Order: sequence, then C-alpha cells, then structure tokens
Amino acid sequence: MAKKRTLSGNVGVAVFIFALICIFISFCSSSWLISDRRITGAKFDRLGLWTHCFRSLPDPKDEYQRRFFVGCRWIYDPFTTGYDEIRGYLMPPFIIATQFFYTLAFIGILLSFILVLLFFLCCGPDQKYFVKLTFLVGIIMVAVGFCSGLAIIVFAIWANQDGWMLGHENNFFGWAFALAIAGCLASFIAGGFFLTEGMVQKKKRKYLKESQSRFEMEQETKA
Repeated sequence: MAKKRTLSGNVGVAVFIFALICIFISFCSSSWLISDRRITGAKFDRLGLWTHCFRSLPDPKDEYQRRFFVGCRWIYDPFTTGYDEIRGYLMPPFIIATQFFYTLAFIGILLSFILVLLFFLCCGPDQKYFVKLTFLVGIIMVAVGFCSGLAIIVFAIWANQDGWMLGHENNFFGWAFALAIAGCLASFIAGGFFLTEGMVQKKKRKYLKESQSRFEMEQETKA
C-alpha cells in the first residue's frame, strides 16, 4: 500500500488552512458592513456578527434623542446603560440567522482543524481509519461551506436594506464579508479535495486487497 497521501490530500490541507484563516477572522471581525468614511456626519461606522461600532447612534426608542451610543461594543455588552434596550433593533431576525449559521460553520471548521491535524501529523494511508477520517473531514468541510453560504446569503439580502441601519445608502459590505465568501468557497473546495483523497485511497486499498487475493490463489495453485 502507498504510504503517502496523494496530491488531493496535500492540496486539501493547504486549502483548508486558507478557509480556516478566512472564517476565523471574519467570525471575529466587526467589518461585515461598513460606512463610507468619506461621508461626514454619518452615525454608523461598522458592524460584525458580534460587535457594532457607531459614531453617534441615537437611541431608536427615544423620540427626543437624548441618548447616543458612540464607539465599538460587544452586542451583549452588560455595562453600557440602555444598550440592552436597543438589542432588538441591532439584532433583527436576519442577523440572528446569520449568527446561527456562521457559528455552525465556525464550530465545524474548528472540529475539522483537529481532524486535519490527525490527518496530517498522525495518520497515514497505511493506517486502518485513514479513509474514514479523510471522508469525515471532507463531509464536515462541505457542511461548513453550506452553513457559511447560508449565512452569507441571508446577510447579503437583508443587511443593507432600507429602514434598518442608519445611512444604508452610504453603507457597503466590508472586507470581513469578503473573507467570509472566500472562506465559504475554500471550504467547499477543501471538502472536495478530501473526498477525492478518500476515494483514491479506498480504491488503492481495494486494488491491493484484490492483488493479494490473486497472489494467494496463484501460490495455492502452484502448491
């Protein structure tokens, strides 16, 4: 049996690392949606899945606009007075859906990271569970791509809609959103490479088993 991974496996690891970096950074970033910095007087600055940054956001529940929110805050900030009261405004259903699907993708790629370490450092094609491990990584990465893709689609459709975030006409999708797209595509590609590697190694094992069976039959015939 060949004791080396094929090109599919090695490329799969490289693409996986790229997907991991993209998804990890975009998950933690506050630049999914950003305001055009050339616009003076803009109240909104930028937002991510878990952090919002404002230049001067008036409390949407205060008709007299006596309270404003300035700077960057974690969405569940317990220390800023009144911030919990506008959480419903800051987290409409589409944001919650985006967080949910992208968190699934984030958990999936962290799990894949552990499995890829086993794949790359500990397991070789000659070991019993190598094929199953390879297929498992491939399936998880495809699922990561699917979940992150859903999050991206939901965010792209509703994040910059009229009537939600102030100054929507001057807002645009940020670099973290671009990283999320890149991570999604890379996840599908990495999953495809790992599934290909699994199929190749499975065929190699089948061919070796058949070759051994033919050899044993020939030896018995000669005897």
